[in-house]
Amino acid sequence: MITEEALPTYQTMLNTADGVRDETGASPTSWAVWTRAWTAEENRHGDLLNKYLYLSGRVDMRQIEKTIQYLIGSGMDPRTENSPYLGFIYTSFQERATFVSHGNTARHTQDYGDMKLAQICGIIAADERRHETAYTKIVEKLFEIDPDGTVLAFADMMKKKISMPAHMMYDGQDDNLFEHFSAVTQKLEVYTAKDYTDIFEFLVDRWNVEKLTGLSGEGQKAQDFVCGLAPRFRRLQERAQSRAKQIGRVPFSWIFNKEVL
Repeated sequence: MITEEALPTYQTMLNTADGVRDETGASPTSWAVWTRAWTAEENRHGDLLNKYLYLSGRVDMRQIEKTIQYLIGSGMDPRTENSPYLGFIYTSFQERATFVSHGNTARHTQDYGDMKLAQICGIIAADERRHETAYTKIVEKLFEIDPDGTVLAFADMMKKKISMPAHMMYDGQDDNLFEHFSAVTQKLEVYTAKDYTDIFEFLVDRWNVEKLTGLSGEGQKAQDFVCGLAPRFRRLQERAQSRAKQIGRVPFSWIFNKEVL
């Protein structure tokens, strides 16, 4: 929910990309119309989850709102620079990641008997799946018209690593909040290192990266790099699981400093 609520940052990120930004804030171009509509729909996710948590009475909303405030204020790492190629590769990955994590949360909540939250997360997961489809189609077109530039961007993005949008979150207390939160999602299998690798492999297959032809020398190197990453990611999965296990019980201000892990 905190990730969804930091939407001003993500819309700003998309509007820094050359050629696709909303120049006026109300531009009639297809890119600008899409960005505003996407933002509006994502905003509904944050609103719905925020209200659900508030009405549940089981979380410290003041601490959650502080975290949202800090996260929006912190912005994002400029890994996508001003490149629409990098930006749309990033969003393709992220939308599938949110589809996976919301879907896994829905299954967990159903198992624990909260059918309403399971329904909410399931609907949001379906929305994220549609967003993923849109962004992957955009990148698919980029590969069609500029395979060299796109595979170079894909390699560059993976070298920088796909960090979660909320990795800079802070609640005013825990300087390692995202690390601790990630350890919980890893242990609960809400979002794991395996999911990261699965998403990467899905995109490589979706965009037929291995079958690209007519590339320059640099493009071929980028292709080889990208296509050789999956085995390396698989080897890193055990390390990620081990790191998560090494983190002891940690208090989270969101749940009144209750210790988890």
